[in-house]
Amino acid sequence: MPINHIVFDIGKVLIHYDPSLPYQRLIPDAGERKWFFDNVCTHDWNIEQDRGRSWEEAEALLIGAHPEREEQIRHFRKYWHEMVPHAYDDSVVVMEELIARGHDVTMLTNFASDTFREAQVRYPFLTKTRGVTVSGDVKLIKPDVAIYEMHAESFGLDPATSIFIDDTIVNVEGARKAGWQAVHFTGADKLRADLRAYGVEI
Repeated sequence: MPINHIVFDIGKVLIHYDPSLPYQRLIPDAGERKWFFDNVCTHDWNIEQDRGRSWEEAEALLIGAHPEREEQIRHFRKYWHEMVPHAYDDSVVVMEELIARGHDVTMLTNFASDTFREAQVRYPFLTKTRGVTVSGDVKLIKPDVAIYEMHAESFGLDPATSIFIDDTIVNVEGARKAGWQAVHFTGADKLRADLRAYGVEI
């Protein structure tokens, strides 16, 4: 079927994201830093902010369990901007070329509401698509099928003629379960090839 709509993930597709970056300065010892991310500011803890939990609640939860780590816990939000140091320019070019060619493009991202707005200011290309579904706004996260269904309904998409681009394979599989076409992002050159394979002019 023809592709009538293209949906981009953001983190590690359009912008770099690495939460360890500021902590290389804040917790110089590699072993201690690994322990901190394995036991305190874990991926599972952070994903709940993507689901809509406030930073105040998130910090209070961890500080209650690890009061001796209060400053390091608060540094996660304080230095978040250092975790997104640059865009993937070659991927951004792909997205902008698609828009310039008249393709209908939106974004679907797991992102806390406030940090996403901060990212839009830092990276204005995040305002160029027809719209975006931000997990922190809608209180759903990928790969839950419900967030793909919500995105399709919100933007009037036919899932069968929509293609989703994400760096995380479980999110790609979630899109496919929702009836979308989907490709696993590993780089801009492969993305161009994948889109052409689906008949998308770029």
